[in-house]
Amino acid sequence: MRFSGHILTLSAFLLMGTMACAMPSEQSDQKYEQWLDNLKEEMVKRGISQKTVDNVYKDNYYKPNPEVVKIDRKQAEFALTSTDYLNRVVNKQRVKAAQKKYKELYPVLKPISDKYGVQPHYIIAFWGVETNFGQNFGGYDVIEALTTLSYDQRRPKFFKEELYQALKIIDTWNIDHTKMQGSWAGAMGNFQFMPSTFNAYAIDYNQDNTIDIWYSFDDAAASAANYLSQIGWKKDQEWGQQVTLPWNFDFKNSGRKKVKTIKEWKKMGIKPLKGQKLPADDIKAAIIVPEGKKGNAYLVLNNFNKIMIWNRSENYALAIGILADYIRTGKTWQAAKENPAVRLRTDDILQIQTFINKLGWFDKKLDEDGMLGAQTREAIKQVQEQAKMPQDGYPDAVLIERIKQYNPEVGFAIPVPPKKLHKKM
Repeated sequence: MRFSGHILTLSAFLLMGTMACAMPSEQSDQKYEQWLDNLKEEMVKRGISQKTVDNVYKDNYYKPNPEVVKIDRKQAEFALTSTDYLNRVVNKQRVKAAQKKYKELYPVLKPISDKYGVQPHYIIAFWGVETNFGQNFGGYDVIEALTTLSYDQRRPKFFKEELYQALKIIDTWNIDHTKMQGSWAGAMGNFQFMPSTFNAYAIDYNQDNTIDIWYSFDDAAASAANYLSQIGWKKDQEWGQQVTLPWNFDFKNSGRKKVKTIKEWKKMGIKPLKGQKLPADDIKAAIIVPEGKKGNAYLVLNNFNKIMIWNRSENYALAIGILADYIRTGKTWQAAKENPAVRLRTDDILQIQTFINKLGWFDKKLDEDGMLGAQTREAIKQVQEQAKMPQDGYPDAVLIERIKQYNPEVGFAIPVPPKKLHKKM
């Protein structure tokens, strides 16, 4: 409708504004409610009881929670470096608390450790990092969060499956869904189990005919230990250690997939820090450099990779391992030191991901999310190889500048200017 040559009264203007605001909202509500009706039917068809579905979704009271979606998409201006992350997660207060909890709970943890083959200091470390020793389950209603994320379009298939698993928990164990508190992404209880992990690995350790990972530490700790045991945890190994690299180390040998024996690493010049020693020669390990050639280097063993099944972040796995070391040794906390040259902006990582995708060198495109994940780092290594740079998988300022100057015709090579022809006099 066009309003040419007419005066629009204030009341009419306000009415139109109200309609304009209300109609999309009403349409949005109707769309969501139709989607929710379909969801409930799907869950019943998959085996969830009608009673559970009706009880959980009384009066369609769940609406999409915008805060959950916002967190799922949150992007920091500056990417956390490995050192930033470690100092934030493994801080002085947490180390002291972890060492205290370890002493207090060792009588409970020892039989769990004996049964499942997971050292007590790791169970405490996971507990401390995940929920600050049970003090913070996340504060979100798990069903509400998972319903919202199932409706959202970024990862609906994953979260709908987790929602089904959560409803299955309620069906199987008759758990009050209003007490299922967890993270914005649906991770629950003392050790932040996703619902699918709960159904696969949670244990009624105290044999009271229910599994309570929220308020029974016995059940929660045993469930965590059972999970780690089932995925291949080795009770006779630690996670790894910080090491020093020789001056001529070839960084294409770094990364968790480049596995060698300790004997082979020794021949390449890898050495432990002062006062430490390397594991036995026949044990297999890899070298990781979370902050590239200018940062710290770590020798990582089998258990490090198992921590990364729990959470697919090298920084997270380092935090668990280093906190476990503090618990085991009883040493006083010291802040991790950082080389300022390793700082990165999230936008820089995003720029590199976009550049790599445009190159078309790789079968699978990278997620352009500004996160320095394993796939992005492996792709960066290949770009560094083409650019004749050390292949540490870390996008420093030099690589960013080379990318800006990239010429599709000659690649990373600097084009040679044509010779000037001198006129004969």
